[in-house]
Amino acid sequence: MLKKGAKLVAAAMAFGVLASVAFQGSNYMLDRSVGKESGGKTETAKVNLADPVSSRDESGVGQGLDVSDIAANVMPSLVSITNIGVQEMQNLFGQTMAYESQSSGTGIIIGQTDTELLIVTNNHVVNSAQVLSVGFADETACEAKVKGTDRDRDLAVIAVKMEDISKETREKIRVIELGSSSELQVGEQVIAIGNALGYGQSVTTGIVSALNRQVTVDDSTNTLIQTDAAINPGNSGGALLNRKGQLVGINSAKYSDTSVEGMGYAIPVDDVVGIIEGLMNRTIREEKVPEEKQGFLGITGQDVTLEVSEAYDMPRGIYITSVEEGSAAEKAGLKKGNIIAKFDGASVSSMGELKEQLSYYKEGEEVTFAVWAVENGQYEERTVNVVLGKRN
Repeated sequence: MLKKGAKLVAAAMAFGVLASVAFQGSNYMLDRSVGKESGGKTETAKVNLADPVSSRDESGVGQGLDVSDIAANVMPSLVSITNIGVQEMQNLFGQTMAYESQSSGTGIIIGQTDTELLIVTNNHVVNSAQVLSVGFADETACEAKVKGTDRDRDLAVIAVKMEDISKETREKIRVIELGSSSELQVGEQVIAIGNALGYGQSVTTGIVSALNRQVTVDDSTNTLIQTDAAINPGNSGGALLNRKGQLVGINSAKYSDTSVEGMGYAIPVDDVVGIIEGLMNRTIREEKVPEEKQGFLGITGQDVTLEVSEAYDMPRGIYITSVEEGSAAEKAGLKKGNIIAKFDGASVSSMGELKEQLSYYKEGEEVTFAVWAVENGQYEERTVNVVLGKRN
């Protein structure tokens, strides 16, 4: 629900983090930046933005390619994403039933290592996913896994194993070139590419209608690029490009205004570089720790759903209803009334999801929580490091 008068509605896709995925640090390439072994240490991948001076002529006007050239150059960097998930609905008798659902979106290839191909997309594109399929420009497809998500910024990074990608496909795909969203000007031409309505990649053009638009959806406010280039369901996670064919924004149909024609939004690349790097530099934990060795937090909690968040003006996450005496949570300073928003850098929205992720961590491991706590009558976010205890 929008506050500040603008009523935006989310696109009809419900997705989420793959519940069986948990994370730890690793190192990846973004654009032309590659993690290298040096002196026994691995360098962390960094986002390399294009030099804004080199992308403009002396008058400051962007020098670019023909739109058809841009599309041809960028298509190998884009993928279609199919999400097969489970959606819960109530029947006429009030019973909750689970139904398989399928939806589509777009992703952008932002990095590659010897073992993984890294793809950035919107969080809502992968929400509630049981199976994720990625389709490449040559019409081949591979299964993908979620590496990490940021619900508030509507971002996610997913990975495809390089061993699952054929040699022929590897030769046809490439990492996208990044531009600088901070160098955009109102009125500048932009190009949007995405898997609109799940029909396959399509291209639309328009201009930058406005910069630094404050838009609120699902109780989260973000600063976005506004454009009149068509951004429809399925375009979510796709690329907004400048006239050089460089990525300057990540399209999100979640923020589309259905009451106004020609108003689309994209997440500025410059604003989320750090978040993308953090999500890229994770490793998917695929094996659960034996139950007797799993780490224990020591809380009970209640899910803060979107409806609860809007009704009580609370942040989304897990509301702590009790903290066990002597537990890892109590020792770290977690208290009743705190709201857990992230576990080890990844957004969490339910106790079930948190328990599933904890099953990949062993006793004695230190993990970081992002927690909302009431300070001076307002919720403020803080970071809490917890050394997981022994499961009873």
